[in-house]
Amino acid sequence: MRPPRLALRRRAGPAIAAALLLAAAPARGEPSVLVQVTRLEQGSLPQIVTAYGSVQPNASARQTIMAPLSAVVGEVYVRQGEAVVKGSALIRLLPSPRTTATYDQARSALDVAKQLVARTREMVGQHLATGQQLADAEKSEADARSALAALETQGAGGPAILRAPFRAIVIGIATSPGAIVAEGTVLLDLARPEGLVLRVGVVPAGAAAIKPGDPVKITPIGDGQAVSGRVLLRGSMIEAGNGLVPVDISVPEDKFLPGQMAGAAITTGEVKGYVVPHEAILVDDRGQTYVVQAAHLVAKKVTVRVLAADGGKDVVDGPLDAAAPLVLAGNHQLEDGMKVRIADPKAGP
Repeated sequence: MRPPRLALRRRAGPAIAAALLLAAAPARGEPSVLVQVTRLEQGSLPQIVTAYGSVQPNASARQTIMAPLSAVVGEVYVRQGEAVVKGSALIRLLPSPRTTATYDQARSALDVAKQLVARTREMVGQHLATGQQLADAEKSEADARSALAALETQGAGGPAILRAPFRAIVIGIATSPGAIVAEGTVLLDLARPEGLVLRVGVVPAGAAAIKPGDPVKITPIGDGQAVSGRVLLRGSMIEAGNGLVPVDISVPEDKFLPGQMAGAAITTGEVKGYVVPHEAILVDDRGQTYVVQAAHLVAKKVTVRVLAADGGKDVVDGPLDAAAPLVLAGNHQLEDGMKVRIADPKAGP
C-alpha cells in the first residue's frame, strides 16, 4: 500500500500552491481589471519656473556713440547687426558750416591773443604797461589756445572718423549719410558680445520664488539643445506692457545673437513628497487630479495635488497609503472597490 501514499505526497505541493493563488486572486465570477502597478516612494524634484523671452544687451554692456559737435554725416561704415573689432571705423563726420565758422573764430582769437602778449611784453620793457596787464594778456592767450584745442579734438578742424571703443555688435544706427546732426545727437548703439542676457517675463506669482544665482536651463526656440545659465537680476516691479516681472539671465558667450528667442527653465528649489510617474495622474470630470491605488487588490481613488513636475515624473501630496502599490496601466478603467489583477506581481509590495 506504500505506492498510493507516495502519490498523495507528490500531489500535496501543487495543491497548496493552487490554494495560495486562489486566496490572492478575486473569487471566480467576480469582474476584475488587469493592471500594472509600481511601488509608492517618497522623494523630491526640482521646482521649476518656465518663462520665455529674447536675448538683449545688458544695460551695462551698451554704449551710445553721439556726435561730438555739430557736423555733417559723411559715411557710415557699418551695418546694423555687424560685429566689429576694437578700433574699427564706424562713421565719418565733416564739420558743419557753423562748426567751421566757430573753428575759424577760435583760430583768429588765438592769433590776436598771441599778438597782444607780444605787444604787452614790449610795453612792460618800456615801462608803459604793468605786470598785471601782461598776466591778463597771457591768460587770454591760454584760454584761446584751450578753446581751439577742444574744437580740434572734437573734429572741428576737418573730417573726423569715429572708431569702435571695444569689440562690439552694432545694434542700432540712427543716422544716414548727408544728415546734419547737432552736438550730442545719437549716431550708433553698440553692445559688448560678452554682455548679452536673456530677458524673460515671469508672472508675479512665479517670480516671487526667483532669486539671483538660481540655475537656469536655456533652450533656443527651434533648437532642442539646452545650455546653462544663471539668474542675474529679478525685477522688483511689473512691466506695464505685458504685466510680467522681468528677469535677466546670463547666456554663454558667442552662443546667442541679439534678438534670438529662447525658453528658460529656472530652478528655484526642491519640492518633496511622493514621486510618481506622470501616467499615474488622472483628472476627473470636475478637474480634480487623482491617482488609483491597489489596496489588497481592490482599487481606491485618492485625490492628490501635483506640487511639481520634471520630465516624466510628478511630486504629489495627498492621503496616500504608503504600503499600497500605485496603479499605472489600466488605472483609467477603475472605480472605487473594483477588483484588480496585477500583471507583474513582483511590482507589488
